[in-house]
Amino acid sequence: MSIFGKIKDAIFGHKSASPAARPQIPAGMAGGPPAASQPAPGGIGGSAIGGTAPGAQVDVAQTLDSIATQGGHSDLNYKSSIVDLMKVLGMDSSLDNRKELATELGYTGAKDGSAEMNIWLHKEVMRQLAANGGKVPATLTD
Repeated sequence: MSIFGKIKDAIFGHKSASPAARPQIPAGMAGGPPAASQPAPGGIGGSAIGGTAPGAQVDVAQTLDSIATQGGHSDLNYKSSIVDLMKVLGMDSSLDNRKELATELGYTGAKDGSAEMNIWLHKEVMRQLAANGGKVPATLTD
């Protein structure tokens, strides 16, 4: 599984993300409800590949706060640091893993663990979480 996939699963699958707010499998897809049980969506697209059904958003900030509190990591700066975010989620935040994440997400700069790379990674992870159905405050993506 990709590094971003692990981040997304840790947040979207956390028990603080209520079942009603967890990503829903679209009707007609494997594991989802039968296609006939829901009306066809109006229009084309709008959500990212693997995204959630409209209105089925996980509050990313609230979920991260809950994970950090439960894990005793409230002192970590997971709202702006990719290293601290990965630590809160129980992931290896090593440079090698951050390089792999940078490659997955399309970072084109030097993959040397610089502040520039780490800031970009954090913002891009938040953007991707939003694109995949997460409710992410604009302050975490800008």
